Amino acid sequence: MDIKHLVEKNRNYVMEMRRYFHAHPELSFEEFETTKKIAEELDKMNIPYEINEKLGTGLVGVVQGGKPGKTVALRADIDALNVTECTNLDFKSQNDGKMHACGHDAHIATLLGAAKILAEVKDELPGKVYLVFQPAEEVGLGAKAMIEFGNWYEETDNIFGAHVWSPLEAGKISVEAGDRMAAADRFEIKVKGVSGHGSAPHETIDAVVVASAIVMNLQSLVSRTYSPLDAVAVTVGSIHSGNRFNIIAGEAVMEGTNRYFSREVGKRIKEDMIRVCENTAAAYGATATVDYTYILGPTINDEESSAIAEEAVVKVAGPEALVKVEKVTGGEDFSFYLENKPGCFAFIGGRNPDVDAVHPHHSEFFNIDDKVLAEGSGVYAQYAIDYLTKNA
Repeated sequence: MDIKHLVEKNRNYVMEMRRYFHAHPELSFEEFETTKKIAEELDKMNIPYEINEKLGTGLVGVVQGGKPGKTVALRADIDALNVTECTNLDFKSQNDGKMHACGHDAHIATLLGAAKILAEVKDELPGKVYLVFQPAEEVGLGAKAMIEFGNWYEETDNIFGAHVWSPLEAGKISVEAGDRMAAADRFEIKVKGVSGHGSAPHETIDAVVVASAIVMNLQSLVSRTYSPLDAVAVTVGSIHSGNRFNIIAGEAVMEGTNRYFSREVGKRIKEDMIRVCENTAAAYGATATVDYTYILGPTINDEESSAIAEEAVVKVAGPEALVKVEKVTGGEDFSFYLENKPGCFAFIGGRNPDVDAVHPHHSEFFNIDDKVLAEGSGVYAQYAIDYLTKNA
């Protein structure tokens, strides 16, 4: 099924949609108007959908093929960030303090472009395609909310998603198998010591000293607890303790994040962190408590799914578009979909100095070259077509 002509046919549409959504960003779980606009576009394509009424945001459309077969899902996230845009784009944000600074506007447009392609070839499809427009990826809660919505996830056999990627040259696409994005956990450590006068440290248990020791000892989790072949990052991002120069603090609070790719590390890291914190504090006569939250699991591409995606990229954009990108320690809630279903998560290059698309994700200057998004739509659609055809 050759869809290249449909990719070209929809190029301007995908660009227009990206620019519309860029100008109208909405924050996580507040994407009400965004959802309405997506619904309007699906109505024009005669694609049925169901809005997540419990949330009032997010929806799942369905393209039913003309022949029986498997079910594949295509996902795009739709939320923006609390960022004040500083670009000079003609279509810059019209909502003060809100910006599509991570590219989710491009994701919406790309999936809408894929929807148009699939709507035109649906009679030839052996199976069904769900179009998942997901809210609240930026807070790591949207995927779970959509999994609990309706029965689309239960019915799905395979799932595909993508992220525009600012470090990657526009027109290049990465879909390789294995580790792609890291787990992202959050922790809070509270240290309890004994406060006192700065001139009499022997009468106190200094929470600042204890917290400092904990920070240093936590690094042994990376260097001495886990295999050097496992990529693990333990970061204490903030320490708050004390309120005056001549008072020894009796309490300290630290917050941070852990990143890793191995699910085996994920099973151990909470207990290992508690052990280090409690024992370090005890050595000073203090106590430490750890509040640990698993936010996102690792995003790991299935080999068979990645092979299908590679073929799709070559068919739509040519072999020169297919590149390899090193795994990254950022997190993605697409990982929740992959916990129980095989699938693939792609990186679509958006970097182009000619349109000032050189700034990192979450920057107030963030931009992407949206001329290449039509190929992204094609890859989404081709992936669905090829998966269903191979499994018919």
